[in-house]
Amino acid sequence: MYKNIKKQVALKLKDLVSYQKGQVVSTTLVQNDFVSMTIFSFDKGEEISTHAAGGDAMVTVLEGVGRFTVGGEVFILHEGETLVMPKDIPHAVYGEEQFKMQLVVSF
Repeated sequence: MYKNIKKQVALKLKDLVSYQKGQVVSTTLVQNDFVSMTIFSFDKGEEISTHAAGGDAMVTVLEGVGRFTVGGEVFILHEGETLVMPKDIPHAVYGEEQFKMQLVVSF
């Protein structure tokens, strides 16, 4: 079930989370045994350090520019671009500038 989001209302996912200086901010929309969906904002220069996920992780940049390092390969994603980071492959996320993304992990 969805949480932290209005139902039967047209909205922009990027508006569900605000930028905060020097921080990564997140709002979880779904969390269960099968899927996790979270909206993130990154201030410029902020990051989530290298880690691996227990499922395939799909990110879509909603605003700005983010750098994704997956298995040692670097991807620079802009608004509207999507990348799938495979299960158990180490990855990291960095704010090249302020940016927002949607993360969907399927288990």
